[in-house]
Amino acid sequence: AGFYYFVAGDEGEAMAKDFAGQIDELLRRFGGENRRLAVDKIEISGLRALDAFGIEVCNGMQLMEHARALKGIDEINAMRCSIATCEVAVAKMRDRLQPGIAETELWSLLHAENIARGGEWIETRLLTSGPRTNPWLQEAGPRRINTGDLVAFDTDVVGPYGMCADFSRTWYCGDGRPSDEQRRLHTIAYEHMMANIAMLKPGISFTELTERSHRLPAEFVAQRYGVMMHGIGLCDEYPAILYPEDFIPGAFDYVLEAGMTLCVESYIGTVGGHEGVKLEEQVLITENGVENLTKCPFDPALMGAA
Repeated sequence: AGFYYFVAGDEGEAMAKDFAGQIDELLRRFGGENRRLAVDKIEISGLRALDAFGIEVCNGMQLMEHARALKGIDEINAMRCSIATCEVAVAKMRDRLQPGIAETELWSLLHAENIARGGEWIETRLLTSGPRTNPWLQEAGPRRINTGDLVAFDTDVVGPYGMCADFSRTWYCGDGRPSDEQRRLHTIAYEHMMANIAMLKPGISFTELTERSHRLPAEFVAQRYGVMMHGIGLCDEYPAILYPEDFIPGAFDYVLEAGMTLCVESYIGTVGGHEGVKLEEQVLITENGVENLTKCPFDPALMGAA
């Protein structure tokens, strides 16, 4: 399948034709009259070569996403192991959080502990502090964390067995009391996430989840997270459960099933606001409802009403 430019250079089309010829031979030998072939990703030259042989290329990504959505017991146990590894790393981050530490230095502890415990890699660099927590999705940088800052992070850890551990927390840096505004943001983020988790059970449709979801206060809608929930496995996966503002009619007419694993998201920050709060939990859909796979504690200084 080496017809991408790095290995094929200017002979990519010829190598793609050779590849497609081999596929054609296999289809004729084992597929009978069937000329359909599911492909998830392929270079343009490969797609054109398959077309030239009269092979009907179908959407393989849809098939793979649906196949991966239901986790077997081995996959669930592997995910539990990955989450446990990640939570040990996060605990080390919490112990090292103090005024003066750089965002990247704090984030590096997550990566180091994951590797030391047999993990693989981290998909993002999402750890920010103070004014860099708003808007969300800025990467960890050299900024030094100050007393009174919020520190928000999203693990996105691909841990042992290649399973993703994907949860988020927001902490307060220092021994003082968080401001009323910091506690308000955290309270709204927590209530939003937990209310949406409470809806989860086998048989509920993705559309119903969107329609019945906890409504964000108007001031936070503009900077809502990209999805309300998403599937999780080796990385982010199907399904994407969207906010009402982003709903696409007919795109995801399916239901939750036991064995699905999801991450439930929450980001709370106003446009132009000083700080924001990011929270996220990783859960398993069971025969009886939902199990929260995440055991990492929330910051007690930020919990409860302001």
